[in-house]
Amino acid sequence: MPTSHPEGLVPPTLVIIRGNSGSGKTSAAREARRRYGRGTALLEQDYLRRTLLREHDTAHINPVAPTFITTTARTALDLNYHVILEGILHTERYADALHHLIDHHPGPTAVFYLDVSYDETIRRHLTRAEPIPVTPDEMRHWYTHRDLLQTPTETVIPETSSLDQTVATILRDSGLTTAAPRTPCPQRCQRCSREADNSHRHLP
Repeated sequence: MPTSHPEGLVPPTLVIIRGNSGSGKTSAAREARRRYGRGTALLEQDYLRRTLLREHDTAHINPVAPTFITTTARTALDLNYHVILEGILHTERYADALHHLIDHHPGPTAVFYLDVSYDETIRRHLTRAEPIPVTPDEMRHWYTHRDLLQTPTETVIPETSSLDQTVATILRDSGLTTAAPRTPCPQRCQRCSREADNSHRHLP
């Protein structure tokens, strides 16, 4: 059953980060969550679709992944986690599910699209510590130019933005920079309290 949000308390934040393979969206999402800390759920399309479902990313099979992924995000939000959802999330297959998730979320929502050219996605892919086993021709087949979700909250981040700049934009524009965690561990865990106290002691 969904967790109710106390009266006067803004519900958790939903952040969606999209882009082509090799655009840097996974690195940006992981770093944004790392900087925020506990209280934010990181949902990666590739893990949920490939590992949990082992489903191919195609429209020809009436895929389960769009509903599964957005339902997972909805559950985490209902449990008072801020959510960072990242993936290619092609509009052909995911637009309806993502729009439904956004339209029914009562809290802040921010959508980011990493607008990176095909040539740059290839360059970034080749510099990965662990490149996924795909060829440039396969990446070209997957590549979709400016596959925007077309929501009022969508921000397009150009390829000239560094990882640090991209993460800073995501945290700032989503409001996560100042959003307090809502989940039990950061709020009531003794270990988290000690870590927070230590970090405050070392502030200049």
